[in-house]
This record gives sequence, C-alpha cells and structure tokens, in this order.
Amino acid sequence: MRPLPAGRLPPVAGDRAPEAARRCGRRRDGEDPFISTARHDRQREETAEVAARMVAALLADDEGIRAVLHALPVVFPWVRHLNDEEKQQFVRDLVDATHDAIDLDVHATLHRVVVEWRATARILADPALTEQLTRALPDEDHGEVFAP
Repeated sequence: MRPLPAGRLPPVAGDRAPEAARRCGRRRDGEDPFISTARHDRQREETAEVAARMVAALLADDEGIRAVLHALPVVFPWVRHLNDEEKQQFVRDLVDATHDAIDLDVHATLHRVVVEWRATARILADPALTEQLTRALPDEDHGEVFAP
C-alpha cells in the first residue's frame, strides 16, 4: 500500500480501481488513518468473521482442540517457550477472544491476547529475565496499587 502525503486524498475512480480500495495517510500528530471503500471494509470483516467462526468451530470439541494445539507452533512459533499448561490457557484465551470477535464485533481482545502471550513467551525465552521476574518479593507491603 502506498502512503499518501499528509493532507492529500487519492483520486478515486470508483470501486474499479483496486489501488483505491484502501489507502494510508500519514499524520505527524497522531495515528495514521486508512481510507477504505465500504466494499473492501465489508470483505475484510467477512474474512475475519469466517476465520473466527472456523477457529471457534474447531475449538468446540477435544479433537479440534488437539488439532489447534498441534497447529499452534506453526501459527505462533514463539509458543515453544510455553509449557503445556500455558499453551492450553493460551488456547482457552484465544477461544474467548474469538467469541468476542464473532458475537460482539470486538477484535481488540484477540489482538491483546496474542500480544500478551507473545510477551510472556519473550520473558520465558530469556532465563535471566524469567528468574528476575519470578523470584520471591520482599515481605514488605508498599500499599495499594492503583490503576494507571
């Protein structure tokens, strides 16, 4: 996808021009926006929904869960740093997040699950960091921790 210069819209030739289906703008003061045709956006949503429903259907029984666990290292190579219990929890979290994507149209949960488990694997891949983050804390109490 070609980025657009800040403040410029692409010339649109209707839905026939494939390069006009989705464009990225550049902003210096915030997140870069995407300009997309409604048809392209509907197709992306349908693709995501079909994939989410397929995963949810696979995870509906033990055989499907075993298939997903078998495929996990291909899709997420970093799971090799997780133990079996952690892999199973990751799959359960994926199931819940997939249902959120299908039922509630909330896709951020699925992204968050993958980001958080990847971060966990990154920590577990580094023995020194794992030791540092899993050692016992001092018995002193520093009071209540407030959400940021």
